[in-house]
Amino acid sequence: MHNRGAVAGAVVLLLVVIMAILAPVFFPASPWDMVGAPLQPPGSPDLLLGSDMLGRNIASGIAYGARVSLVIGLVSALVAVVIGVTVGALAGYFGGMVDDALMRITEFFQTIPGFVLLIVLVALFSPSVVSIVVAIGLVSWTPIARIVRGEFMSLRTREFVQAAILMGESNLRIILRQILPNALSPVIVSGSLLVGTSILLESALSFLGLGDPNMMSWGYMIGAARTVIRLAWWMSVFPGLAIVLTVLALNLVGDGLNEALSPRMSRKVQA
Repeated sequence: MHNRGAVAGAVVLLLVVIMAILAPVFFPASPWDMVGAPLQPPGSPDLLLGSDMLGRNIASGIAYGARVSLVIGLVSALVAVVIGVTVGALAGYFGGMVDDALMRITEFFQTIPGFVLLIVLVALFSPSVVSIVVAIGLVSWTPIARIVRGEFMSLRTREFVQAAILMGESNLRIILRQILPNALSPVIVSGSLLVGTSILLESALSFLGLGDPNMMSWGYMIGAARTVIRLAWWMSVFPGLAIVLTVLALNLVGDGLNEALSPRMSRKVQA
């Protein structure tokens, strides 16, 4: 609550979540349905944000698109965190040859441009929500792995870990019960920021025509509007604002979490 930017971001994010949940209430018709004349400007009757070249409701598309963006962003970030935490924990805890092997794999993924790899992975399979989620998770886990590895290498030598080893606890129990809870703060912050990055990646894929063809998304709406941007600016401006506000809100919340979970920053706030 000391961080006003984080509070503002949380409010905006809450409004986006409410819009996504209540989309069928506000807009009972499918976002793919033609509900009016084509290219109606914002403020037209029953078309608050106007219509596209096929007469579809822009406001309905934004509301339903929030569902796609939030689900893909959250699940993709979760996939990346699970992979990154697993790799980083094993590398940082065991060290030696295990660390070398896992870090070489991590470096291999880092040498390939992430967005190029993402396009290749999605193009290899039929574009769908599942394939997009898995692909984004596979190209986004490396920073998490390095963060967790560093935390585990630091915590591995602490007294409470050495005491657990002397007591005969298994490696799995030490990793899950002793070290991982103390290494979660930077993971939570990075994961929250990764949600925004995942939303941007999904929007870019949809803009290029590699999104799920059965799901309305903000990136698809912008991509479909690029040919008539001079004639119907609202078709791309409103979905673009939705992406900007959502990603900005997630970044502000991430900054707030970083301040709240960092002992050094917490001491500054209390002072």
